[in-house]
Amino acid sequence: MNFVETCVKDSLPVWKECLESEFLRKMADGSLEEECFKGYIVDDSLYLREYARVFAWGILGAENMEEIRAYYSLLSFVNESEDSTRRYYLERYGLEDADIQRLPLRPQNRAYVEEMHRAAGNSRQAPECMMASLPCMLSYGWIFKEMLKRDPQVKDTVYGRFVSDYAGKDYERLCREWTDFAEKVCGGLSEERKRRCLSIFRACSEHEKHFWEMSAVPREDI
Repeated sequence: MNFVETCVKDSLPVWKECLESEFLRKMADGSLEEECFKGYIVDDSLYLREYARVFAWGILGAENMEEIRAYYSLLSFVNESEDSTRRYYLERYGLEDADIQRLPLRPQNRAYVEEMHRAAGNSRQAPECMMASLPCMLSYGWIFKEMLKRDPQVKDTVYGRFVSDYAGKDYERLCREWTDFAEKVCGGLSEERKRRCLSIFRACSEHEKHFWEMSAVPREDI
């Protein structure tokens, strides 16, 4: 078992708890109130802004062009592929980024991004940067593929586009590329540093769970 697989195995129980969260259960059966999803889209927009900073730390500490290209591909995904779906829902709810950016991060969101920034900013090294960012990427792929298998009717709800994007082949391919890169940069780490990276991955997975829990409560400022 390679290192990333070890990290995923360690966090899989947390991802399963995410899948059973109120927000995602209601999304799967179509009973999720759109006010909750509207709040999620706002919170996700604020999160992605901070998420991108993790890659900035990585670029600052990059040792070669291969690393820079890897972070650039991540930024491109956030800015283009993922942003397309996010903007679709922003338009649906009559929201604009300029209005969203002035809003505060809710406590669970702030705790999550602070964890990522601490892990990535303190080292500015690829292993820690990838361990901070991979739980979001990989858990989304796992969660929404599982959701589609269990509740395929979700495709026919207002959330179908969102779920299908993360459960699709393109996203799976990107996750595989980022996993391969993470595996490469984590090769040869000392046992102490591996434990540290595993801890970052698990902590960020726990924050993913808290984010989903938060999302079951609508924002009151939009």
